[in-house]
Amino acid sequence: QLARIQTDSVVEMLRELYPDLRFEIAVAMSTTGDKILDTALSKIGEKSLFTKELENALERNEVDLVVHSLKDLPTSLPPGFTIGAVCKRENPLDAVVFHPKNCGKTLGLLPEKSVIGTSSLRRAAQLKKKFPQLEFRDIRGNLNTRLKKLDEKEDFSAIILAAAGLKRMGWENRIGQLLSPEDCLYAVGQGALAVEVRAKDQEILDMVSALQDADTVLCCIAERAFMKRLEGGCSVPVAVNSVLKDGQLYLTGAVYSLDGSDSLRETMQTSVNYPLQNEDGPNDDVQHVGITAKNVPGQAQEAAENLGVELASLLLNKGAKHILSVARQLNDAR
Repeated sequence: QLARIQTDSVVEMLRELYPDLRFEIAVAMSTTGDKILDTALSKIGEKSLFTKELENALERNEVDLVVHSLKDLPTSLPPGFTIGAVCKRENPLDAVVFHPKNCGKTLGLLPEKSVIGTSSLRRAAQLKKKFPQLEFRDIRGNLNTRLKKLDEKEDFSAIILAAAGLKRMGWENRIGQLLSPEDCLYAVGQGALAVEVRAKDQEILDMVSALQDADTVLCCIAERAFMKRLEGGCSVPVAVNSVLKDGQLYLTGAVYSLDGSDSLRETMQTSVNYPLQNEDGPNDDVQHVGITAKNVPGQAQEAAENLGVELASLLLNKGAKHILSVARQLNDAR
């Protein structure tokens, strides 16, 4: 349902921009990630969990564009594909949804040993450190399934979800607590929608580039470059927070051990204040961590990517590799 709402919202924007074109939403498809619901995401080990089947349809020209949550897209896309647009980001923070009996509480006010549901190693690692009195347990399924599990059973006192998904579903009233970046840094790309297209399809690329939100693009390029340099993914706790203000891009990035006891966190900044030059020619389709942003200054994109790489390198120099490899081993052994 959420995937459909996200797709509809992008198609709606395209219809307004191009009233003469006809947009048809193809049959919704199930992906590996949708089908395997009894295993934690971090354990399935498939890189393109929610994307492969959709990319096959793109390749066969059955569809011309695919709408994803950007955080589901790996930092390296298969050859022949690119993210042609990143739409304006919804609130990227994580949200706590409480069991009806805990209405009005916050995580800090829950009784000791209360069970919190999340399938994210990143959320669990950060919150275990902050709230050692709580227990964290895997919960899988789409948003509807998870909320149902929360409301109808007594297994969970609360669950953690992305605020953006709840908002898009019209369930904003279920948010009992928004987790600030001090409490919980968010996932790379969280809250942003990506439109994936064939890299060589100039017509479609030009069309979807009108959906591009420059600030979101720059933040997400920095975040994805950070993740790529760390070689992070679902199977390790990597988290970010990015802010673009007065032409300066600030990126905070962190890595965690599975229980949150060991962590590294740093912030760096760079200027992304560059004019849009006429960049036709051989640089036409330069990708930055899988994103082709035709109407965002190339120098700004480069600066954002370098910021992510440099921040990751700083953490690696401080011992991030060890924290992540231990986390990966422990996760594989679980």
